[in-house]
Amino acid sequence: MRDVSAGSDLPRSRRPSWVEKRLTGWALWHSQCLVSTLGQLANTPLNTLMIAAVIGIALALPAGLFVLLDNVQGLSRSWESAAQISVFLKPEVSDAAAAKLAKALHARPDLAQVRVITRKQAFQEYRQLSGFKDALAVLGDENPLPAVLVLQLAQGQTAAGIEHLLAALRQQPQVEIAQFDLDWMRRLHAITEVIRRGVTIIGVLLGVGVLLIVGNTIRASVEKRREEIEVAKLLGATNAFIRRPFLYTGLWYGLLGGIVAWLFVAITLGLLQAPVRQLAALYRSDFSLSIMSADTLFTIWIVGAFLGVTGSWLAVGRHLAAIEPS
Repeated sequence: MRDVSAGSDLPRSRRPSWVEKRLTGWALWHSQCLVSTLGQLANTPLNTLMIAAVIGIALALPAGLFVLLDNVQGLSRSWESAAQISVFLKPEVSDAAAAKLAKALHARPDLAQVRVITRKQAFQEYRQLSGFKDALAVLGDENPLPAVLVLQLAQGQTAAGIEHLLAALRQQPQVEIAQFDLDWMRRLHAITEVIRRGVTIIGVLLGVGVLLIVGNTIRASVEKRREEIEVAKLLGATNAFIRRPFLYTGLWYGLLGGIVAWLFVAITLGLLQAPVRQLAALYRSDFSLSIMSADTLFTIWIVGAFLGVTGSWLAVGRHLAAIEPS
């Protein structure tokens, strides 16, 4: 009886191809390298933690500022959505005509709600709030106030869109005045844009700092293993083979730094949550800081891993070429 367990007796379709063998070997070597570099870092926990903490602080500062900036922009969007346009109609426009105009304006996509304040309602409100109730009694039934339309803007309106809306409202023959304060919106957008660019610059500078930190750490590791590298080159190891463990070391530094950055940002947001809620309550708002999303956490990890690998690549590529067996 033939031994069917022999590899030569396997059907040709079941034999691993040359490409499959290479891919299997490549995956096995990379997985071993990934695990072994993590074990090397675990053997020096204090040094690894210190390096990860420095990287984490460098990543946490721009990440935390971006999260706070997103919260500010979310708050500004809620302010913008609550913004209203006051349209004062001409005195001769009746309440029925005001209601008809309000119905026509409500069909516009840039308006979420249109509220009509009739001439009678406006006069009663003014009498109660102005403090001139006795003086206004002299007018009797005469009502000098016009009807007013209060327009609630739809979500996502820009300053240019609001200006276009105001121009369209002022062209209506029934409209006397259409007013909305755009200056505060322009100021807010300008301030947030300046802050965003400043945070971006800070992030780039700190990213360069992370590259230097990782590069210096990997450079010291290369020098420490100089004799080992020379022996490996004597045995025919390529630069890519020698470089690979250092790249994975930089990858681990970046990932660990990302975790530390996430912890710093999460703790900071937690400490600020209660004071921010108390401040918002003073302004009769239920605003609270939003926690860091999964997308932001993933972005921090990706950025940390990229900086770690890039710093390792630059450091190893520079110093590995200078190491040749004598």
